[in-house]
Amino acid sequence: MKKLIIAFAAVILTLGASAQRGYHGGNRGGYHGRPVYRGRSSVRVSAGLGFYSNPFYSPYYGAPGYYAYSRPSRLSLEVEDIKADYKDKIWSARHDKSLSRSERKKTIHDLKSERDNEIREAERTYYRR
Repeated sequence: MKKLIIAFAAVILTLGASAQRGYHGGNRGGYHGRPVYRGRSSVRVSAGLGFYSNPFYSPYYGAPGYYAYSRPSRLSLEVEDIKADYKDKIWSARHDKSLSRSERKKTIHDLKSERDNEIREAERTYYRR
């Protein structure tokens, strides 16, 4: 009886461990990005074990075309344009060796505050319309 309980506990632990999401390589700092969709293997299908036996798990999670993509709003496009412009300006200021370090820091700080003000102004004009 004791061996049967130990074997049952081992099976439960194995199934529980197989249901955990793992790290799929790439960055050592941690998991980044969307989960990787991996197709069903024949062993899992035939045995009825693994992720797909869970009724709350969708095998299509993360697959292309699963989510209904909507067109981004005009505000979000405008904000992305502003951020892209200022990202380039900040990169140029950060790598400008003709300025002293304190002048570079001040220029970068000014550019970031200008960026934030432009984003706020774009939001104001968008919501006033």
